[in-house]
Amino acid sequence: MNLHEYQAKQVLASHGVAVPRGEVAGNGDEAVAGAKKLGGAIWVVKAQVHAGARGKAGGIKVCKTHDEVRQATDGMIGELLINHQTGPAGKADPQGLCRGRLRYCA
Repeated sequence: MNLHEYQAKQVLASHGVAVPRGEVAGNGDEAVAGAKKLGGAIWVVKAQVHAGARGKAGGIKVCKTHDEVRQATDGMIGELLINHQTGPAGKADPQGLCRGRLRYCA
């Protein structure tokens, strides 16, 4: 079974497991709206692909402003994430599911 991080968190939360708050976003504007909903001053935008080591491949960005959230999300969506787990072909979401992920972390 392949689950994106946000899907796994939904399953865990439905069974009473505490998970960090987050918002799924399909573009930069949705990501900024999610950041505003979450509150705080620091957000993490995460690519939602079926591969580990996303951070080493540029798929995790720490953002301190709403403009950074927008830019990070727009820069990830529609792009291939390529690392040692994906191989040279990379991984993308073939169904066009949202890959921007916001999590309040401060």
